[in-house]
Amino acid sequence: MKFVLIGCGYIGKRYISILSQHPQCEISALIDTDFKLPEAYHHTGIPAFHSVDAWFHSGLQSDAVVVATPNASHASIAIASLKQNNHVLIEKPMALKRSEAETIIQTAKAQNKKAMVVLQNRFAPVSGWLKKLIDSKQLGNIFLVQANCFWNRDERYYKKDSWHGTKEMDGGCLFTQFSHFIDTLYWLFGDIKNICSKFSNFNHGQLTEFEDTGSIHFEFVQGGLGCLNFTTAVWDKSFESSLAIIAENGTVKISGQYMERIEYCHIKNYDVPGLDSNASADNHGKMIDAFISSIQNDTVTNAEEALHSVDIIERMYASGS
Repeated sequence: MKFVLIGCGYIGKRYISILSQHPQCEISALIDTDFKLPEAYHHTGIPAFHSVDAWFHSGLQSDAVVVATPNASHASIAIASLKQNNHVLIEKPMALKRSEAETIIQTAKAQNKKAMVVLQNRFAPVSGWLKKLIDSKQLGNIFLVQANCFWNRDERYYKKDSWHGTKEMDGGCLFTQFSHFIDTLYWLFGDIKNICSKFSNFNHGQLTEFEDTGSIHFEFVQGGLGCLNFTTAVWDKSFESSLAIIAENGTVKISGQYMERIEYCHIKNYDVPGLDSNASADNHGKMIDAFISSIQNDTVTNAEEALHSVDIIERMYASGS
């Protein structure tokens, strides 16, 4: 499959490595608005463009596009690429508005193409184990779920003239830093209701146009209470990422930036299996595999579920103060 990579920044470089080594993939073009980035890959012989329109007008053939650009441009680039007869794989978040995510899905259906969102944490062994555990009802009724995301993002991350930290292009911490955790909550426990959010910008007043800390309380539609506590204001280095579940038949806590470790597991009549821990970076290749499989086998993608994550984030922000 001929892939076009749109966005050659931090995450884009990871895709260059993955796609160039994948036996079923070929990079047919690289696109980035930064004047320096495409030229950096001239030695590879891969055609490079400074705009999506320039690629469209080139007549270069492709099968699929990876969208790894700033958040606010995901939807418009994905929609335009679908209309050019490409399948699209979109970095998180799918979009910054539910309406944009819906348009992506509608366009994919109209063009008979696949749209998929990069939700690589679902491929971590611990995540898969927890999903099976919950779906099997081994835990019984869910009483309380708490997600804690206590990270450091300071002036080393929010650099001057970067799109990070702007409300228009970034969208906020829930979109850029913590959308994977919100996707995990939706994937495991379903939709939420009765949301009550509190946001503050304690330490990023000169760095961001939005919150650096929040506490969000809600109910799961299927039963149980939930809470998401997050911050990017931890001094010097990130402190904790964890998900704790209190349920009828037991208690589970997983941790790690990519939820790759079982921290605690005590469940009625249950023995914890041995699992390999894989970081998120190791699962982008699995995401590419799933994308290709969906195209070849014409299976349903995760786009509808990714849309729900965008919707949940919108509702979390709308309920905030």
